[in-house]
Amino acid sequence: LLIIEKDKKLAEKLQDLKLHNVNIVNEDILKINLEDHIKNDTIIIGNLPYNISSQILINLIKFKKWPPKYNRLILMFQKEVAEKIRAKTKSKNFGRITVMSNWRLKIKNYFHVSNNCFYPKPKVQSTVLVFDPVVNKKIFINDINNLEKTTRILFSNKRKMINKALSNIFKNSNDIASKLNIDITSRPNDLCEDTYYRIAELYEKSL
Repeated sequence: LLIIEKDKKLAEKLQDLKLHNVNIVNEDILKINLEDHIKNDTIIIGNLPYNISSQILINLIKFKKWPPKYNRLILMFQKEVAEKIRAKTKSKNFGRITVMSNWRLKIKNYFHVSNNCFYPKPKVQSTVLVFDPVVNKKIFINDINNLEKTTRILFSNKRKMINKALSNIFKNSNDIASKLNIDITSRPNDLCEDTYYRIAELYEKSL
C-alpha cells in the first residue's frame, strides 16, 4: 500500500504506526510524479480534497504511458463535480472535464454518499466514481495535451457560439467545420465527445 499524505504531522503519525507493507510518501499529490511511484495492476483510491479533485483527475488521465499501470480508480468527488464528469452532451453539466475524462476513462460504477456520513457534517453531498482505463480505437491523439488545449479554447465561453473559438484553433476553421459536419452556430455543449476528439486529432496533424 502506497499512501500519499501532504500533511507532515499526519505522515509522521502514519509512519509511527509501523504498518506492514505500507509506504508513506509525504508529498503534495499535485507536485509528485505519480506515474513513477505506482506498479502494474495498481488500484488508486482517494477521498480527494474537493478543491483540487479535478486537477488530480486530469493528472491521472495525463499519464504518458497508456494504458497506464493502474487498472482502476475509485475516487470520491463533490457531487456537483461528479455530475459534470458523468454528464451527457447537450446537458448543462457537460463540459471540459466530461470530454477529458471520457477520452481515457470509463465509469464502471458510482454511488452517492450523504453528508450525514461525515463529522463535522459538511454542506455538500459526495459521489464515489469507479473508473477503468480505456483506449479509444476510433480516433488517434498522440499527445493528450492537444486535447487539453483545444477543449480549453472551445469551452472558454460555454454560452457563445463556437465559430470564434474554432477560428482560434484553425486558420481554415470553416473547412474544418465542414469536414466534421459542425454547425458553427452551436454552443460548446451541443457537440458530442467524439467531435472534440476529432478536433484535437486534426489540430495535432496541423502542427
